[in-house]
Amino acid sequence: MDVQEFRKDFIEGVKAEAAATGEGSSASFVSAFAQYLQEAEFLMDFTVAYFEGTGKHNRKLRVDGYSYDEFDKTMSLIIADYDASESERVLARTQAGQLQQRLSAFVDHALNSTLYREVEMSRPCSDLMDLLREKRTEIRKYQLLIFTTASISTTISILESADIDGVPSECQIWDINRLFKVCGSDAGRHIIEIDFKEYSEHGIPCMEASGTETKYFKSYLCIIPGTLLADIYDKYGSGLLEGNVRSFLSTKVAVNKKIRATILQCPERFFAYNNGISATSMDIQIESTPQGQFLVSARDFQIINGGQTTASLSNARFRDKADLSIIFVQMKLTVIESTLEEGATELVQNISRSSNSQNKVSDADFFSTHPFHVRMERFSQRLYARAVGGLQHETKWFYERARGQYLQKQMRMTAGEKKKFLLQNPKNQLITKTDLAKVRNTWKGLPHTVSRGAQTNFAEFAKTTSDEWEASDDGLVFNEKYFQESVALVLIFRYSELMVTHQQWYSKGYRANIVTYTIALFHMLIQKQYLGMDLDLMNIWTRQKVPDAIANALTELSEIVYDKLTDPKRGVENVTQWCKQEGCWESVQGIDYKLSPEIEACLIGREELKVAEREAKYDQRIDSDTEIMTKIIELSQGQWQNALNFAMNKRVITPDEHTALRIACQIPQKMPTPVQCKRLLAVLERLQEEGFKL
Repeated sequence: MDVQEFRKDFIEGVKAEAAATGEGSSASFVSAFAQYLQEAEFLMDFTVAYFEGTGKHNRKLRVDGYSYDEFDKTMSLIIADYDASESERVLARTQAGQLQQRLSAFVDHALNSTLYREVEMSRPCSDLMDLLREKRTEIRKYQLLIFTTASISTTISILESADIDGVPSECQIWDINRLFKVCGSDAGRHIIEIDFKEYSEHGIPCMEASGTETKYFKSYLCIIPGTLLADIYDKYGSGLLEGNVRSFLSTKVAVNKKIRATILQCPERFFAYNNGISATSMDIQIESTPQGQFLVSARDFQIINGGQTTASLSNARFRDKADLSIIFVQMKLTVIESTLEEGATELVQNISRSSNSQNKVSDADFFSTHPFHVRMERFSQRLYARAVGGLQHETKWFYERARGQYLQKQMRMTAGEKKKFLLQNPKNQLITKTDLAKVRNTWKGLPHTVSRGAQTNFAEFAKTTSDEWEASDDGLVFNEKYFQESVALVLIFRYSELMVTHQQWYSKGYRANIVTYTIALFHMLIQKQYLGMDLDLMNIWTRQKVPDAIANALTELSEIVYDKLTDPKRGVENVTQWCKQEGCWESVQGIDYKLSPEIEACLIGREELKVAEREAKYDQRIDSDTEIMTKIIELSQGQWQNALNFAMNKRVITPDEHTALRIACQIPQKMPTPVQCKRLLAVLERLQEEGFKL
């Protein structure tokens, strides 16, 4: 797949979405674009907030959506330049400047005029204006984003951007070419490249850590000035932080008080008191000078441990006017071999996991390599869904374990291979990790958590699911039935999203909130009104369709929920912010609604459900045992003998582990039990950590 094919597919998808939802092509374009950038970790979340008008002195005002990063206090405002024509079009500097001015003029009027009083309170743009006014003294940077279907003119190298309300701003243009590069990268996310000479004459003093080099990476020890670290954080924000760490920290935005106290009271001791930061990079440049070696540039620079330290330095300088000139921070930099391709992402994640194993961030350790995701992916590749809608073949629901996986698979295919892939894995049956987190947390009765944004919700889902995995004997509860029921929930969600957009009462705002609250309420009402019963999600999986009785209930409930969310008597004036509060969910639970008797035909008894769950766990245990056994017998007798010898020399195994290894040395004459197979895998992993190589 080349960029032209990507562009065509992207625009066609936008048109199809617009036709299905009635939201308009420009709105669908912005939402689709923002979705990609969320997956690329460039945006933490996205909220639609369309407004167009004329302000003082006939200034044109326009905004299409926004994203607010609570961690680095960056307000991203988005404007669309959409044209679905096939003809090539170039976005000139003049046009780009006009779009930029409309965004900045909107902010200016939202803050410094009576515009916020003139806009109807039920519109999302009213919430945006309230948010801008509420966070006025908190926002540290405005990021003006132009999403365009045109190509960027070669005359545009940088768009100068003046301060907005005394706050620094920058303008970035995202065309489809740039989006394609992000989607096509092996990392599947926005790549940051830093020239350290922009901040310091020579760069950063560094030295190679002797004895640490492997064929996969090199390690360096660096001393980074506090001012420089704050400078790059001011420029790149939380995009510097590795994805899982960023998501976790964003849910706990309070700056560490001890770090702040050290900065303000005894900055000369910061180096001694602080653990420093850990970072990774895919490529670096080092220059040798009479003063020593200096790190001058780094590509794909990510801070994997030390996010609070980094943010604290920046915040102390901004809030407290702290002098960082005598503060220095130690940095461990791991440079990964760029030829590793897909393996590089996994290595970064493993390094990040290990770096954070001693602190609370480990709770958010839910990388794409977690066995939960691996198992969901395996189910998605194996299970076929019933053909519906006139299709003559069964299809699969593609689970995207790693960011951009669905698109990157297609990029490596021929036209014929791609056609076959899309027939079997249609785009409307793509499930991302954040999709799964959204539907599952909604079903658990956490619509307020879902409303806090995709990344925050996923961090919460990650913690609870990790705990459940550990507590359920290698995740037996996450079985084939769990995946099929999750698909059923996705079907309910997507039906609801489409249904809401076509309702007469819908005012093109708060759709995501309406949908999650409606489904959560629907599930609560079932549990309340039909004791001992629950929705038969497996029936929905089998049918690949939401039954009429459920569809009718969701349709009626959605309007009631909308009225409740936008009730003038709500606890918080800003609807978007209100939906993030637990109090909002409590108020919605108070809705008095009697489900139709027709619903009962869509339910299943709890006892019957328990039997099905026991059977699913049993089947999963067999599958897991078989998978483990396969891994064990793939290794030769000689490899197991080497492992046994290594373990004996190191004296790092128990008697039971010794017995299991001796049996493994006799495969296939003797076969280990399922328990011994699990023990062998654990031993092998531990031996490899000790230096053993197969």
